[in-house]
Amino acid sequence: MKSKHLLIIGFIAVLTMAFCQTAFAKERLVFGGGPAGGTFQVVANAVQVYGPLKDAAEFKIQAQSSAGSVENLRKTNDGKQQFSVVYSGHVYLGRNGMMKNDTKKYEDVLAVAWLYGAPGQLVVRAGSGIKSVKDLVGKKVGVGNAGSGAFANCELFFTHMGVWDKIERNAMGYNDAAQAFGNNQLDAFWLFTAFPSGAVIMAAQTNDIALVNLDADAQAGGFYKKYPYFAKLSVPAGTYKGVDYDSPSFQDSALWVAHSGVSADAVYKILSLIYTDEGLAHMHAAKKTFKKMALATGADGVVTPFHPGAEKFWKEKGILK
Repeated sequence: MKSKHLLIIGFIAVLTMAFCQTAFAKERLVFGGGPAGGTFQVVANAVQVYGPLKDAAEFKIQAQSSAGSVENLRKTNDGKQQFSVVYSGHVYLGRNGMMKNDTKKYEDVLAVAWLYGAPGQLVVRAGSGIKSVKDLVGKKVGVGNAGSGAFANCELFFTHMGVWDKIERNAMGYNDAAQAFGNNQLDAFWLFTAFPSGAVIMAAQTNDIALVNLDADAQAGGFYKKYPYFAKLSVPAGTYKGVDYDSPSFQDSALWVAHSGVSADAVYKILSLIYTDEGLAHMHAAKKTFKKMALATGADGVVTPFHPGAEKFWKEKGILK
């Protein structure tokens, strides 16, 4: 009888433990980053390792690499990634069914916060004679990973300029492109990421490089009128070895986005932890690119709806009305 009683007690203890583990299991939130050498992955990694988020009882954030912006848009919309970094332009185009060869409306991708401005950068060899995108005709060009925001924006811009089908395109990540460029396998390579880029720094170690004035091409070609979510900026002189002049370009905004199914409480809490003095210092330390992340810039570059948890947070901070 005593052994039977002990057996029952043991059974109850096992059930209680199982219940507790289920009740208090952390929700896994996948954060889609990007390819090696790109800033998207740095964002995801930085959020994943931030101490107060790692210690959160309700959820666990897991950084996951990806091809970049377009893949992140699609995976987030499908709920395969709960968070991602996606360019504002792709969120806008996707939401309105305007993606190239894709009329699907990606309406389950909602904004969480502005992260940084990402400019186009076209790297060539100094003295190559390539002064404009139109000079790339017949050249071997690295155009970014297929499925990435870099690739999509390269296709968008180069098609607008009439050269997309007139170059030898090489779809590859930034680091691979820099290496191929260094081995004289490419005449130029395109990036759409914040500066300074590690891949461009790598390229400048093996070659004297130059940056093409993309703003001049964009203005002459009417690019800004057709795609108004792009904004002008310059890569400052001295950002890269040997490039001692400001290099005018254009940028899109990299946004932190979430799937509509992520709980408002989770999004609100994560923002409440990241957007503290300590949280922002952590992000700023991860990469100089993030130095403009602040409460005041949290809603910059967002032209699409916010996630309810983010909307609550930014309204409480007086950033949204």
